[in-house]
Amino acid sequence: MPGDITINICMGTGGIAAGGEAVMSAFEDALASADIAASVKKHCAAHKVGCRGFCARDVLVDVIENGGKHTYEYIKPDMVKRIVEEHLAGGQPVQEWLVKEDYHTFHGKQVRAVLADCGEMDPEDIEAYAGRGGYEAALKSLTSLAPTDIIEELKRSGLRGRGGAGFPTGLKWEMARNEPGDTKYIICNADEGDPGAFMDRSLVEGNPHAVIEGMLIGAYAIGAQRGYVYIRAEYPLAVQRLTIALGQARERGFLGRNIQNTGFDFDIKVKLGAGAFVCGEETALIASIEGNRGMPRAKPPFPAQKGLWGKPTVINNVETLANVPYIMRKGSGWFAGFGTEKSKGTKVFALTGKIRNSGLIEVPFGISLREIIFDIGGGIEGDRKLKAVQTGGPSGGCIPASLMETSVDYESLASAGSIVGSGGMVVLDETDCMVNVAKYFLEFTKSESCGKCIPCRVGTMRLLEILTRITSGKGRPGDVELLQELSEDIKMTSLCGLGQTAPNPVLSTIRYFKDEYDAHIIERRCPAGVCKSFIAFTVLEEFCKGCMACVRVCPSGAIVGEKKKPHRIVQDVCIKCGACFATCKFQAVRKRAVYGEIHTR
Repeated sequence: MPGDITINICMGTGGIAAGGEAVMSAFEDALASADIAASVKKHCAAHKVGCRGFCARDVLVDVIENGGKHTYEYIKPDMVKRIVEEHLAGGQPVQEWLVKEDYHTFHGKQVRAVLADCGEMDPEDIEAYAGRGGYEAALKSLTSLAPTDIIEELKRSGLRGRGGAGFPTGLKWEMARNEPGDTKYIICNADEGDPGAFMDRSLVEGNPHAVIEGMLIGAYAIGAQRGYVYIRAEYPLAVQRLTIALGQARERGFLGRNIQNTGFDFDIKVKLGAGAFVCGEETALIASIEGNRGMPRAKPPFPAQKGLWGKPTVINNVETLANVPYIMRKGSGWFAGFGTEKSKGTKVFALTGKIRNSGLIEVPFGISLREIIFDIGGGIEGDRKLKAVQTGGPSGGCIPASLMETSVDYESLASAGSIVGSGGMVVLDETDCMVNVAKYFLEFTKSESCGKCIPCRVGTMRLLEILTRITSGKGRPGDVELLQELSEDIKMTSLCGLGQTAPNPVLSTIRYFKDEYDAHIIERRCPAGVCKSFIAFTVLEEFCKGCMACVRVCPSGAIVGEKKKPHRIVQDVCIKCGACFATCKFQAVRKRAVYGEIHTR
């Protein structure tokens, strides 16, 4: 067998959910089998790797040999034996199981910078990370560079915080460095709470050592001896791999006292969060680490001046810190070579919603929304029409299909009424009601408000009440104007970023989809056929076969009728869940508007 063969199996959360552990065991068993040539056993090794990005195709498996790579998709345990026998032993890849052209299209316009090692190495093996240049930047920083040299390099790179606000990282570090005092802290904010977001989780699962190395370099740059990773307990795999990586870093002398004989002391502690969305805000996060209720405080002073236990503290999110080793290793010019004039580098996004190719992507700033959705994402699921893209999580805005040429960068998205945020990107199609979308995100932010300031605590509740009234068929003239006025007041007077950005979904949907608000309020209809108060389900007798399928799925018992005879729906009992509509194979169940027209299949 010429050369070694490496088998990489996706074992991020998505890969495990698709059966990655069973696939891994199947490869181990097949490679140990007596039926496989001894030379294959000797030269083959199966490794777990982090998220590969194209989550919709899991379990993804790479077979790497002689400098080439073959990638298999949708792999199940019972497919493994054939791959081992025909590909590994016989030298003939199983063609029908290899990824198709759209897999390569998915990656075509991506630039894997911070994700360069995710999916390419075992995240629980420090030697694998070191073999790809890991900790070289930390050694260089501690032995050859002054703290100010590191800060200046980051400033030249143009790296901005990837957690949402986009504050220049080098400037933040410089502020903390210049603050007097011997005790300083650096914190990694891994409290990723946006619905549909999994960027930071995937980075920690796939490359925890990059986060650790970034924190180590940052600690040396600002003069900190202690660091914290604040990560939500709902990420057990990320916590497990981070804990393993921290132990390995200590064993190899990259954490602890007198790191690599440089005289510098630094260690990291993991702090588990309990899932409060507001603790993603830096001052609320600090309060939580201190053992207090996670509630924001007024700024200034900023954490870089007065943070954890009143000491200067740098807080960066996972993606920001994981970028640092690559910048210090490859140079600020390399990083600044991607992106736009004001938004340098790349950004990781979780691409979800009504999109064919969902997954984790990394793109250079300056790419258009259209390129992400149609070139990388493969277009809209079911060939329906694109309606909008919601960026920035529950605090972001909805950008309409007419603005798909918008550049993805901090300034352009802000001009369009949205934000980059931490990196959530939800695609919406013609079957989505934009008023209901705004209501959905307000339900989230209202429930996650800490309640400390009145504008956020009461204001988000009032916004939600108005949106609920509109989607329930009880909207009043002037509601849209009231939503706008209240939203602006909340943005201007809330204490922290949660309240200051919570109205964004409302304002952006009014800005671009006011006609849908008018349809709900004036015409008493939901154009998308989503809001239950405006719709009814009926059965067309001439199409109904009496198959009883709708009867079996109806949770309220609203469908009556005998087998092989037409059924009918009792409107007073129907809860309008749509289960019958989705189940009927004969299109006998119809969704109709109480007033006006709606979208139907």
